[in-house]
Amino acid sequence: MNARRAVVIGAGPAGLLAAAALSPAVDEVVVLDRDELPEGPEHRTGVPQSRHAHLLMPGGMDAMEELLPRAGLRAELLAAGARETALSRDMVALTPVGWFRRWRHRSHVTITSSRPLLEWVVRRAVLRCGENVRVRRAQVTGLRGSARRVTGVRLAGPDGGPTQDLDADWVVEAGGRGTRLLTWLDTIGVHGVRERGVDSGLANATRVYRVPDGARDWPMTLIQADPWSGRPGRSAMIVPIEHGRWMVSLGGMRGSEPPKDPEGFVDYALGLPSPLVGRLIRAAEPLGPVHVSRSTSNSRRYLEDAPVWPEGFVVLGDAAVTFNPIYGQGMSVAAHGALALARALCEDGIGTPGLARRVQRAVGRAADGAWTMAVSTDVLYPGVEGGRATPGDRMAAAYSQRLTRAATGSYTAAAALWDVTTLRTPPSRLFRPDALLHSLAGPPLPALAGPPLTAAEQAFLSGLG
Repeated sequence: MNARRAVVIGAGPAGLLAAAALSPAVDEVVVLDRDELPEGPEHRTGVPQSRHAHLLMPGGMDAMEELLPRAGLRAELLAAGARETALSRDMVALTPVGWFRRWRHRSHVTITSSRPLLEWVVRRAVLRCGENVRVRRAQVTGLRGSARRVTGVRLAGPDGGPTQDLDADWVVEAGGRGTRLLTWLDTIGVHGVRERGVDSGLANATRVYRVPDGARDWPMTLIQADPWSGRPGRSAMIVPIEHGRWMVSLGGMRGSEPPKDPEGFVDYALGLPSPLVGRLIRAAEPLGPVHVSRSTSNSRRYLEDAPVWPEGFVVLGDAAVTFNPIYGQGMSVAAHGALALARALCEDGIGTPGLARRVQRAVGRAADGAWTMAVSTDVLYPGVEGGRATPGDRMAAAYSQRLTRAATGSYTAAAALWDVTTLRTPPSRLFRPDALLHSLAGPPLPALAGPPLTAAEQAFLSGLG
């Protein structure tokens, strides 16, 4: 019997997790990436969001641990310096309708780290657990096969020489936002894939700081953008990451973009509805320049609805659907897509007719909730490109506003929101009786006049002047 080979395009988290899903089902998994992968947790050029804040949501962590049950992934991340943040207890957040409280419950635990650290730990875990997985540097230039079946990939030749073919029984495209997927599909006869893009014009500006003395355990801090005001959204986030650092990201929608110069960066944060982030970073030591990215649009290819779909081919991660990174859901959605692949392979076997189509539909379903939340919010901002708010969007926005207001004084309402935003449950969670009742009743506790800081945190902040 001939050995089975799977090829994965892209060595980011989506591609690595796809390799983990494929490893038990084939004899060999070859992961191809155009970058020379670093030996440690270092930035690489092929990842446009690498220098910006990343959150690994609880739903994404759960999916990764199911894909890599023997890897001890959470423990390895924490040992490498990643941080655990319980949104219920370890986060200070100003919503457009008031401050969230901090509760005694430790729930909705999110992993925070730099993107290079997360990618490095996941890569090590996949290569350690999947002994048949290897990573190879190569530039994929197209697919081999037809609209009925993909049989491999075409690689750029060394030094501009002739292209080379790499045969495969299964191919996964996980090459990220810059994918040439639709061109490749056209070449093998797959046409008519519907696309949609919604672009709020978000600009991300990020700078890394050393955590000031006395603030080692400072909570993750968030000033949320306001989608309901009719003005361009502005936001800020302090994310604790490895090696005693803060990653500080400012976000501004079209017409209110944050500046790149260091002084303007701090002034922008001070000018938000709360100056909290600005006050904190004004007292912190910067460890590098401000990095700006505008690669932030929502984009979806409805591959699950294609008129025909080839056997042996699946698209995962940003190559299938990308999100405005302000919502922090992209990696977790990619993990759910890879988990859908793993479950399908376990149930049906890699050679089952129609398996690729079923997996692609499952990948689409895994992205539906996050896509709906991101797009229905982004269309509310002025100047958005690719869509206008429908009556349904405005009804959903009104309900979201009521539930968020309730969540400022109700753990039950806040937990319902976090269940959905952390991808633990689908958006239908927001319409269960407990959430509906709290949205109607409003917050049972009075609004906070300022951020919910502990005595030690308040003393540190007061000492900043």
